[in-house]
Amino acid sequence: MNETYDFSQLGLSEEELFSHVDHDSVESERITAPRYSYWRSVFRVFFKKRINIVILSILLLVIVFAYVYPTVTHYDPMANLLDSSSKHLSPSQAISKYGFSVKYILGTGASGQSTWDAVWYGSQISISLAFICAAINMTIGVIVGAIWGFSKKVDMVMTEVYNIIGNVPYILFISVMVMIFTAGFWTFVFALTVTGWLFIAFFIRTQVIIIRDREYNLASRCLGTPITRIASKNILPFMTSVIVTLLATEVPSYISYEVFLSYIGMGMGTKTISLGRLIEMNESSMLIPSWRIEFWSPVAIASIITIVLYVVGQNLGDASDPRTHM
Repeated sequence: MNETYDFSQLGLSEEELFSHVDHDSVESERITAPRYSYWRSVFRVFFKKRINIVILSILLLVIVFAYVYPTVTHYDPMANLLDSSSKHLSPSQAISKYGFSVKYILGTGASGQSTWDAVWYGSQISISLAFICAAINMTIGVIVGAIWGFSKKVDMVMTEVYNIIGNVPYILFISVMVMIFTAGFWTFVFALTVTGWLFIAFFIRTQVIIIRDREYNLASRCLGTPITRIASKNILPFMTSVIVTLLATEVPSYISYEVFLSYIGMGMGTKTISLGRLIEMNESSMLIPSWRIEFWSPVAIASIITIVLYVVGQNLGDASDPRTHM
């Protein structure tokens, strides 16, 4: 049984109830989906995992202690040099002598200096070295690698250069550079960056070759799009996750190089107290049980810094992959 509805009960006029709808071709093609933001999606995926928040908090805490704490305490490694009773104190002995203070929770070293202060002062040097070297090598490596992957003439020359330099062990090359020039912070930066960008450039070149001949890039070239624009708009943004992942391995590696070279006596010199230098200075403390904390403290901090930087970078690289934004 069909029933009719009396629209007059609504109290509306016929014009209000029924109106003509025009067809708009522009409006019909408009997508009503929410606007997509790449970096907003990256951080949404990254912070979605609670472990990333914990690790990032540890990293920020380490950076604050490395850069803020030494400026507040004004660390002086020779402050207690003439006081023989202040040398090689355990944490309990140091607190008994000087009273409870965060400075003495790790005891004192061979010169009577605070081990806690020394570790964070050395962390500042090592972290600064890693970030500066990573910024230089990644910038040059990505730019040169993009050009290297597109230009066949550049490819011929750079491949030969890579074959020559790439066969020389990187650690040996750094050691020679440090020995030739006066030991110091900027000497280490130069040694780590003079050829360090070449290996990054070769990796980027390989990735560019894989992507450059895809259909949309061939279409852009046929339409006359400049190669520089194709590289900056079509290729490098597509490689964001690859670049971030590569950066995650580069930053901790520079700290490892510095620690290793300083440990074998080829560090930044006696005036620069880095984590590697602290480990090298306190190597003999391993022989006496009550002094071992002087050796293991910089080892532990160096390990924490490298692991945290690596994990944060790897997880950020995973979050940078657009396929994880679904």
